Amino acid sequence: MSMGFIRESLELKCLILYVAARASEPLTLTELQGLTMIDDGVDYFSFTQCLNELVQTEHIEIDSCERYVITSKGVKNSLITADSLPQSVRMKADRVVEEFNRELLRRAQVGARVEKRDNGTYTLALHLSDDVDDLMELRVMVNSEEQAKALADKFRETPEEVYQKLMAALLEA
Repeated sequence: MSMGFIRESLELKCLILYVAARASEPLTLTELQGLTMIDDGVDYFSFTQCLNELVQTEHIEIDSCERYVITSKGVKNSLITADSLPQSVRMKADRVVEEFNRELLRRAQVGARVEKRDNGTYTLALHLSDDVDDLMELRVMVNSEEQAKALADKFRETPEEVYQKLMAALLEA
C-alpha cells in the first residue's frame, strides 16, 4: 500500500479548502470528495470528518441546494495555508479542479432539454453559447422521447459541428 503526502487532519483541511477555493461554483459532497481524494493519504472517513469540522468552524457552509460553499473565512485561510501543501498535491489538485471547471463551463454552454407536449410529441430544446453570448437556441418537435434523447445526446457530443452544419445549410438556402 502506497503512502500519501496528506497524513494529518490539518493537511486534509487545507486541501479541502484549497480545492473549494478554486472550484468555479459550489460543490456537491460527491464532487468535493472526488476532487479532494487525490492523494493516497486521504480516506473517506477522514475526509468527511474534516469537512464536517470545516463546516462547524464556518470555513465552509452548506447552501440551500446541499452544496458546499467556501466562506470568506475559508478563502482567507486557504490563501494562508496553500503553501503548506506538498507541491505535488497542489499541482494534482490544480489539474483536477481545472478539468472540473472546464466541464462545468461546457455544461453551461451546451444545453439539450427534452419536454413532453400535450399532444404526445416532444420538444427538443438545444442551446449553445460561448463566453460572451448565446450562439444558438433551437426548438424542434420530435415524435418520440427516445428520438429526442438520442438527438440531445448527439448534440451534447458535437454541438460545434451541429452549429456549423446548420449555418452552412442556412447560408446555402
